[in-house]
Amino acid sequence: MKNIEKTIKKAENLIPGGVSLFSKKPQNFLQKGWPSYFIKTDKVYVWDLNKKKYLDMFFGVGTNTLGYNNKEVDKAVIECCRNGNMSSLNSIDEVMLAEKLVSLNPWASKVRFARTGGEANAIAIRIARAASGKDKVAVCGYHGWHDWYLSANLSNKKNLDKLLLEGLKPKGVPKSLINSVYTFEYNDLAKFKKIIATNNIGVVKMEVRRDEKPKNNFLQSIRKICDKKNIVLIFDECTTGFRENYGGLYKKYAVVPDIVLFGKALGNGYAITAIVGKDEVMKYGNETFISSTFWTERIGFVAANKTLEVMKKQRSWIKIKKNGKLIKDTWKRLAREHNLNIKIGGIDPLPSISFKSKNNLGYKTLITQEMLKEKILCSNLVFASMLHTKKIIDIYEDHLSKVFKKISNCENGYSLKKYLKNGVCNSGFKRLT
Repeated sequence: MKNIEKTIKKAENLIPGGVSLFSKKPQNFLQKGWPSYFIKTDKVYVWDLNKKKYLDMFFGVGTNTLGYNNKEVDKAVIECCRNGNMSSLNSIDEVMLAEKLVSLNPWASKVRFARTGGEANAIAIRIARAASGKDKVAVCGYHGWHDWYLSANLSNKKNLDKLLLEGLKPKGVPKSLINSVYTFEYNDLAKFKKIIATNNIGVVKMEVRRDEKPKNNFLQSIRKICDKKNIVLIFDECTTGFRENYGGLYKKYAVVPDIVLFGKALGNGYAITAIVGKDEVMKYGNETFISSTFWTERIGFVAANKTLEVMKKQRSWIKIKKNGKLIKDTWKRLAREHNLNIKIGGIDPLPSISFKSKNNLGYKTLITQEMLKEKILCSNLVFASMLHTKKIIDIYEDHLSKVFKKISNCENGYSLKKYLKNGVCNSGFKRLT
């Protein structure tokens, strides 16, 4: 572990913030002792710098729904590399992937590609603003790090608190973007209507669902209002796509957007994101400059085409949803056994747990700390995959039961500080990403 701690300090000196992805910041898991760096992966396992093998309940923050090193996907990528990943010409694999995504979303007819969720969100906003002819945007959910999104905190530093992280500082974001983005909370239709009534909104961007289920036809009402006001509706499914069904979660609620975004699961660990939309909106992508050299590299397209093929063949979404539900059932069973008051959130493939206690963050830390001793990487949420089988979940439950016992002890008067080796972890995101 000394080797890992030394590497973490080196990274903090060399890389601003120490990491490129906030969700992989070591302090979000443990203040000290998180393994942080890997040298190898296989199926449901990760090896750290010290060659320790861990069972992984995160799966790359949700990228590898088929598991690590899927043979079919990796074989396709390796063959792609042998034949050349980049050239002066475009890859036919891009056209093939676009065709597949349009067939999965028959209301749409055009696709643009990028490599990250933040890029996809920025592209979608640019196109939607161009299509609507309006600058102002209303958002509900997490949509990346770009200026357009963080500008929500220019007028009030707490605007994003309930959607993302508390106290995000919009330093470096042009002050001229003030009052260009407005936030509303999920299932709060009254606030949404107020924003629409008092501002010239041209774009609404939201996650189809995070922790809560839609209530009182919330999504249908959003769609109707957007239609009435000629507002472009974007569903950000970079996280939820291809987990509950073969495509977007929006299908479950029968609400069709104007643009939908896919990411994370689309390439099973290889970088690829897609912006899929209606022709009358997407055609504006030709009227504004959007371009990047490495959006044309071939690996992402090849990986996504093969990933979609494997998903369809193995009906991966059914297995992922089943495994996620098994994890939720595990939490409920352990909570009853140890008399703990919990709240379970998220769709079945992305389950999260919190404790109805002032020590909630401390208990999250305790879970990570104690499970790490058993060589299991986990926290208060799980990114379920096809390989989180009942056998794996039984192992997870067996060790987690001991942690729940300690949490029960704390709820009955034992000092949590005596259990925690290095204090409480950072709070991190509201749920995921």
